[in-house]
Amino acid sequence: MRGVSSVSKTDRLNKTGSKEMFAKANTVIPGGVTANIKYFDPYPIFMKYANGSKLIDVDHMEYIDYSLCYGALITGHGHSRITETTTKYMQSIGTTIFGTPHELEITMAEKLIEHYPGIDLVRYTNSGLEATLLAIRFARAFTNKAKIAKFEGHYHGGHNQFLVSVNPAEEDAGDAKRPTTVPESGGILNEERENTIVLPFNDFPATENILREHADELAAIILEPVQGGFIPAEADFIHGLRALTKELNILLVFDEVKTGYRVGLGGAQKKYGVVPDLTALGKVIGGGFPVGALGGREDIMNLSAASRDSDVFTVGDRSTQQSDQVVFHSGTYNGHPIVLAAGLETIHMLEEDNTMNKLIANTNYLRESLENMYASYDVHMQTIGEGSIFNIIFSDQPVRNYRDMWQANTALRQAIDEQLLNLGIFLKPLNRYSMSIAHTAEDIEKTVSAHKQAIENVLAEQASLGKVAW
Repeated sequence: MRGVSSVSKTDRLNKTGSKEMFAKANTVIPGGVTANIKYFDPYPIFMKYANGSKLIDVDHMEYIDYSLCYGALITGHGHSRITETTTKYMQSIGTTIFGTPHELEITMAEKLIEHYPGIDLVRYTNSGLEATLLAIRFARAFTNKAKIAKFEGHYHGGHNQFLVSVNPAEEDAGDAKRPTTVPESGGILNEERENTIVLPFNDFPATENILREHADELAAIILEPVQGGFIPAEADFIHGLRALTKELNILLVFDEVKTGYRVGLGGAQKKYGVVPDLTALGKVIGGGFPVGALGGREDIMNLSAASRDSDVFTVGDRSTQQSDQVVFHSGTYNGHPIVLAAGLETIHMLEEDNTMNKLIANTNYLRESLENMYASYDVHMQTIGEGSIFNIIFSDQPVRNYRDMWQANTALRQAIDEQLLNLGIFLKPLNRYSMSIAHTAEDIEKTVSAHKQAIENVLAEQASLGKVAW
């Protein structure tokens, strides 16, 4: 079975409060949600409370949460140390934000430099999207070249340059060896599409052919070293890519927004032993607050070093004298002190003895338990991922890139996920699993039991319709 089956918008969830809130939201918010990723049929579930590994919705149902704000909450919801640290820090500084430089900007930068081999200097943003957007500006300024390459199936934030070929339909995607650049949104200009080259992930020979062809016009390549947070780059592929980009004078950008502090303290680059030129971070480093950071080589990052003559906001005859020689980067909330306090406390917790090892061990135990349970029903299921993030794929074929997912039984996965929402397991259908240090052995046991009930429910439903579930 290929592709996602059509899903009727009947009320399969039967959550009156969420249904009513969604109807009300639709009257004041386009589509009822403020981020498209939060929507799913027949309506998203509205939450009112969270603590640890649990969410409580407006209908008073409790869930074990494996979304964790799409991976940001590695310590779980409302961890006491995060709450206490941010509250005390805000009280101690007498404000919520200075609007000036402050000490935590230095402290966090030192910590990121300590953990990430590819980071010499750091600039803060307010999201991972902003970090990848800034990476483009640095790359073009440093190389004096215009085009950027990305990989099919990889997501780097919702800006035009990269909002192509994230989830292209099979009929639009083109040759596997030379993917078509497919826009994922309205409002993307032809020139933006033309300046973005799409590459095939985990296929080094095909990638090399495209890069050599466009070497003189490519400023950078950006990739998720673990695609979507769950499809790892193969070692030969990513090491080959590093060597080739150095040869061709193309910057290599790692988008570690998902993998940063989730596959290990030093992210995917530390795990692979590959040092990128620029690294985008987000999610975990904010401790649940909006955050982003771009770090990289000193000679690249210093292009943004500010001076009086490069400040576009300085009024006077010298205000733009050298502005075109400096990479502009600014933002009112960049390096927000409360955000950095929460992020630093998160990192301190992950640095403590055995915390990361235990988190990854619990993740692997959940993965193995689920695989064994589905195998007992003769269901072809595998979990793939790295560190504390993974996904469930209903297929017995290797998954190396976006196109391999076309062969997975996503209709079965959709049916299972809908059952799980009614059984107290929260995850947006078809999304990846993120673990936290708040998840317990009891949570894992309940999760496996819920999956067992879910597959039995799907089997019974299909049998009553005279169908086979797979």
